[in-house]
Amino acid sequence: MNTGKHSELANHAWSVADLLRGDYKQSEYGRVILPFTVLRRLECVLAPTRDAVVAKAESLAGRDLDVDRFLKLAAKTVFYNTSDLTLKKIASDPSYAGKNLISYVGAFSDNAREVLEKYKFAEQIRTLEAAGLLYQVVGKFADLDLRPEVVSNHQMGYVFEELIRRFAEQSNETAGEHFTPREVIELMVNLLIAPDADLLSVPGVVRRVLDPACGTGGMLSAAEAHITALNPHATVDLYGQELNPESWAICRSDLMIKGDDSEHIVLGNSLDDNDGHKTQKFDYMLANPPFGVEWKKIKSDVEWEASNLGEAGRYGAGLPRINDGSLLFLQHMISKMKPVNHAGEGGSRIGIVFNGSPLFTGAAGSGESEIRRWIIENDWLEAVVALPDQLFYNTGISTYFWILSNRKKPDHRGKVVLLDAREYWVKMRKSLGDKRKQVSPAQIEEITRLYAEALTAAKDPAHPQHGKVKVFANEDFGYHRITVERPLKLRFELSEDTMWKISHTPQVAKHFENPEVLVNALAPLIGSTWKTKAEAIDAMHAAVTAVGETWPKGAPFAKVFRETIGVRDSEGEVQQLKSEPEPDPDLRDYENVPLTEEVTDYLNREVRPHVPDAWIDHAKTKVGYEVPFTRYFFSFCPPRKLAEIDAELKSLELEIQTLLGEVTK
Repeated sequence: MNTGKHSELANHAWSVADLLRGDYKQSEYGRVILPFTVLRRLECVLAPTRDAVVAKAESLAGRDLDVDRFLKLAAKTVFYNTSDLTLKKIASDPSYAGKNLISYVGAFSDNAREVLEKYKFAEQIRTLEAAGLLYQVVGKFADLDLRPEVVSNHQMGYVFEELIRRFAEQSNETAGEHFTPREVIELMVNLLIAPDADLLSVPGVVRRVLDPACGTGGMLSAAEAHITALNPHATVDLYGQELNPESWAICRSDLMIKGDDSEHIVLGNSLDDNDGHKTQKFDYMLANPPFGVEWKKIKSDVEWEASNLGEAGRYGAGLPRINDGSLLFLQHMISKMKPVNHAGEGGSRIGIVFNGSPLFTGAAGSGESEIRRWIIENDWLEAVVALPDQLFYNTGISTYFWILSNRKKPDHRGKVVLLDAREYWVKMRKSLGDKRKQVSPAQIEEITRLYAEALTAAKDPAHPQHGKVKVFANEDFGYHRITVERPLKLRFELSEDTMWKISHTPQVAKHFENPEVLVNALAPLIGSTWKTKAEAIDAMHAAVTAVGETWPKGAPFAKVFRETIGVRDSEGEVQQLKSEPEPDPDLRDYENVPLTEEVTDYLNREVRPHVPDAWIDHAKTKVGYEVPFTRYFFSFCPPRKLAEIDAELKSLELEIQTLLGEVTK
């Protein structure tokens, strides 16, 4: 079907908006149009076998049988309807339109009825009936010819996707929650699947595709279209899971009206114990999970799995902070990668959309860093692609594709490609929510070409690299988080303030019946300063002994003594702890040292020239991983010359004076 034809059918369906205007908000039109389109398509598909199904249902009535199987056989499809009503009959009787339509929908098989229920179809029927619009809307759709012999499943898919797109664009405030821009999907599918073009051209090839946050199913449909474009005889099985009931209904409807198996689209949260595809493995996985959404509601399930199943579960590598569950989705997808056999066959590829946070959030040892470490050290990260900002409907922030694979080609193993596509965009004629930019078809083609060249560059270091492409070794993203210590240096002073503090400590009160004895004995030493702790103790010990008292012993008093009269001094005495210099917490510092460099060499080169007495506490060293994308592509732009700025300011002042002169005239 050409674009004009499926647009014509979409226009017919969307023309119902003229009836809804005033009773529905513009952003709510899709809540009526989408389920009615599904209903009409199902009716048209079932039309040839309607009488046979009704007859079979009557013959089986009252019998103790699983009638579902027999009715599906009679309908010659995976769904059916046992009513003799049609939309045309319902429209012809306005007085009973609501009652008859509810009865008609209730006669569908469970799988079809469940989809319509998730659209809250009964609620829409009541609203339309109260507004006196129901029979008119039913009549509009009764006239829409969606018979399979006129509109094929593939063509129907285009019609429905066009309606989904219009609904998303009308719902600017929530579009990003269930709809990823079409060009973003196309680009990600290209990068995910294009490297497998040769594998997919094999006759009879079968591929399983999963989107664990499938929304309205746009990514699944695009992946199927891309694979079948490479090989029209390929079999593509689509699987998905979606938390939002309405988005789930749209996705499932899309597959139903295309003739695909919609049972693989599961309603629920992929990340908790309601994973709808447990133990299953997939060839391709792709997702655009929500950005920066907390996972507090599923915290108990996720933490239980992480602590009890460990690496045998999905979250053994670590857990991200509670306010962003993006990396949980990626771990979930990695758990469903097919293993690679000894011949290099099998394996999976993953594409996921993230904001910048998963690239670098979390210090060494944190959940995020440990997840990145697990991914990179297992050599699964193939590439990170930076996208333009203002590309999505509900956020203007920068986004990134992560492409992962557990079957990298031999020459690409141990390497990661970074591709900077932030400047590949064109301005939209009309903004849609936060979406002000889009990637043109020519730019999608160019980015895809650059990606293919980047994989070539990863294989051959001598291959010339584009300025927007960089290839790194896995270990380039790792670092040692070292703790740099410096010794605690003190001088010792006795003042009226420190005297008061010593006399009021529990240790002194326990040793002296009258603390004033200690105060009087030490009074002559107020204002004294000693360079070492031993000198201070000797002086105070002598003063106390002179009045017939004993000097308190034991570690508790020694600690209080030092903390009270000790004063930090860069020229003071180095304090000892178990015959080693005691570190000063106030001078403690942390440094990130690349994994490719010895930490001692780093210390001698970068630290000790400034603080010669520094050392590394190796017991506290941690390994971390991050991908500082913007740092790798940073290009210094020198500031403008002052004379140039001054000249521009003078020019603007002259222009303002001229304009003011025209106003005063």
